[in-house]
Amino acid sequence: MRQWILIPTLTLLAALCLSAQAEPAVTVAFTEGPTKAPNGDIYFTDVMNHRILRFSPDGSLSIFREQSNRANGLLFDPQGRLLACEGAEPSANRQGKSPFSGRPKNPRVTRTDLATGRLEVLADSYQGKPFDSPNDLTMDNKGRIYFTDLPGGAVYRIDPDRRFDRILTTPDIQRPNGISISPDDRTLYLVEANGAQGGARMIRAYDLQADGTVRNMRVFHNFYPGRSADGLCMDTRGNLYAIAGLNALRGTSETLDTKAGVYVFSPEGKQLRFLPIPEDTVTNCAFGGDDMRTLYVTAGKTLYRVRVDVPGTAR
Repeated sequence: MRQWILIPTLTLLAALCLSAQAEPAVTVAFTEGPTKAPNGDIYFTDVMNHRILRFSPDGSLSIFREQSNRANGLLFDPQGRLLACEGAEPSANRQGKSPFSGRPKNPRVTRTDLATGRLEVLADSYQGKPFDSPNDLTMDNKGRIYFTDLPGGAVYRIDPDRRFDRILTTPDIQRPNGISISPDDRTLYLVEANGAQGGARMIRAYDLQADGTVRNMRVFHNFYPGRSADGLCMDTRGNLYAIAGLNALRGTSETLDTKAGVYVFSPEGKQLRFLPIPEDTVTNCAFGGDDMRTLYVTAGKTLYRVRVDVPGTAR
C-alpha cells in the first residue's frame, strides 16, 4: 500500500504572514503548480500569498520569489529556466485598492533565468487584449509552450521563435485548467473545470499536429457531477495522472461523486488506480527524485509525495 509523506507548509507560511497583519485577512496557503528544478528541488506556488516556494531534497523549505503576481502553474524548460503562469489580481481588484498594492497586476506568462535572476515576459496579451488569468502550462518535444487562460476560455501556444497563437477558445471549450502532452507528442490533454450547473467537468483529448494545432476532440474522462480535475502530469508510459475531486462541498454545484485524490489513467482512458488525499483543495502534480519516481502533489496547505512504480516525465 502506498503511503503519502506530508510536507506541511503551514508553519512557514503563517510565520511569513505576520508582517501582513495590518492588511486585510490573508489566506494562509493555496498550494499549486509543482515542478522539478534541474538540481532536484521542487518549486511550487502559494497562490493566495503571491509566493513561489522551493522544497529541497534535504527537507528544507524556502521562498524563491515574493510578489509572484499570483503565480499558479510552473514548469522548468530544457534550459533550466522557470516558466510561470501569473494570474495577477482578480479583475475586480486591478482598478481599485488591493491588499497586495504595489505588486504586479498584469496577467502574463514569464520565464526566469535562475542563474541571473532575469525575469522575461513571454506573453501578456493576444491581439491587443490582456489575458484574464493564465493558469497552467506544458511543453512539447519541439520546445513549444502551451498554456491555459482559465476564465478567458482559451489555450495558447508560444513557439521557440516567439511566434504566438491561440489554438482553442470558446465556445469549443469553457474553462480550461490543467494541460499536458503525451511523451510522443501525439496527444494534448486539457482539463475543463467549469463548476457551474451543467458546466464541462472533464478531460478532453486532442490529436496534436506537427504544426502545434489540435483536432479530433474526444472526451477522455468525464468527472461530472463531481469536481473536475485541476492539474495533470504524465509518466513515461503515457499514463495520465489527474488531480481531482473534493472531500467536502464548497458551495458550488459540484458534488462529492469525485473523491479527492490522484486518478491514474492509461492512454486508452482506463482508470488504473486511485490514490486518495485527505486535504482540500487538491490541485496539481509533478514527478521528481533522481529517478523521477516520486510523485509530488499540492493540496491546501500541504505538499505531498509518494513513491510510484513508473518514472514520470518533466511535463
